[in-house]
Amino acid sequence: MTTGTVKLHRVLRTTPEKIYRAFLDADAFARWLPPNGFTGKVQHLDGKVGGTYQMSFTNFTSGHTHSFGGTYRELVPGERIRYTARFDDANLPGEMQSTITLKQVSCGTEMSVVQEGIPEMIPTDACYLGWQESLLHLANLVEPEIPG
Repeated sequence: MTTGTVKLHRVLRTTPEKIYRAFLDADAFARWLPPNGFTGKVQHLDGKVGGTYQMSFTNFTSGHTHSFGGTYRELVPGERIRYTARFDDANLPGEMQSTITLKQVSCGTEMSVVQEGIPEMIPTDACYLGWQESLLHLANLVEPEIPG
């Protein structure tokens, strides 16, 4: 079975710790990860190495929902997150792995995203588009500094 890989790079005007927290806080994750046109729900999230998460995206237009979940393989606060994902739909087989690398830079945080093992029936360009939209949502969440 052929699988796809996407790689993205961004610099966000915030701290690595704030981005790290946005991946491990269930409410934050459900807010920023769904791409445009989708809502998200996190059924559970146990943010520790070996911990699992389960969530779903719902297409707001059609109402169609797909769910997925996985395991946290590596968590280095403010530096690195590596987790797996597997769709609950048997038509989307295999296990994906996402690796997020964070590095403090002069104007914020340099962020690299690598997602591997994307099922061959999902076009890689659609994954790039979805991640780009999600990362804009992430920036809107983590970049503002709102006092108290």
